[in-house]
Amino acid sequence: MARLSDYKVLTFDCYGTIIDWETGVLDALQPLLDANGANFPRQELLTVFHGCEAAQQAKSPDLTYDKLLAAVLPQVAAKLGLKEPSAQEREAFGASVGTWPAFADSVAALGRLSKHCKLVILSNVDRESFAKTNAGPLQGFPFPLIITAQDVGSYKPHRRNFEYMIREVKDKFGVGKDQILQTAQSQFHDHHPAKSVGIKSSWIVRPGALMGNRADAVYDWKFDTLGDMADALDEEAARK
Repeated sequence: MARLSDYKVLTFDCYGTIIDWETGVLDALQPLLDANGANFPRQELLTVFHGCEAAQQAKSPDLTYDKLLAAVLPQVAAKLGLKEPSAQEREAFGASVGTWPAFADSVAALGRLSKHCKLVILSNVDRESFAKTNAGPLQGFPFPLIITAQDVGSYKPHRRNFEYMIREVKDKFGVGKDQILQTAQSQFHDHHPAKSVGIKSSWIVRPGALMGNRADAVYDWKFDTLGDMADALDEEAARK
């Protein structure tokens, strides 16, 4: 039976797993809601946003994530019956990614996990947005490999993103996909496509998370938080 400690590389989704993207998105939507004197339930806002985002990613895979978010905001407004946001409001929404907060356990958990494995980012954002996140909420954590949708030219859940990552990990670390563990919250963006290319996965559930969930969850390990996964890996290492 496979153990967590059998894997040499952990490939991370960032936003939803390490960064609290739902809080970040809701905070970034608040100016639009305030401008309209509107208030909607959290679930409705996130459901509308996630649907618009996924459709836009499939429609314009070459659009960088900041520009994609700017394109998504008017669609969200229209679905919610709100007035169309200004160009300035759209730009501010797109630029908000670097301010989205990290989960409280993220930075410490990454430090612990990095003692056992190489940590690789496989994110759906652009390079500039991730750099802002890494310098800010993630406190400059030194990932040895960072892959963004901008690098690949498509957005997860496209298989191309995972195939690109497999090649990069092999080239940089000499590690095959049998020793890569996709570590993520989103079933839609990460776990199902990882399984389709033959990669095992660890589901960081983040209880209460709404975006990226699927009824037919697939995973090989399951933890509520990244800190819980770090605990499990530390325990395995201590038993060796």
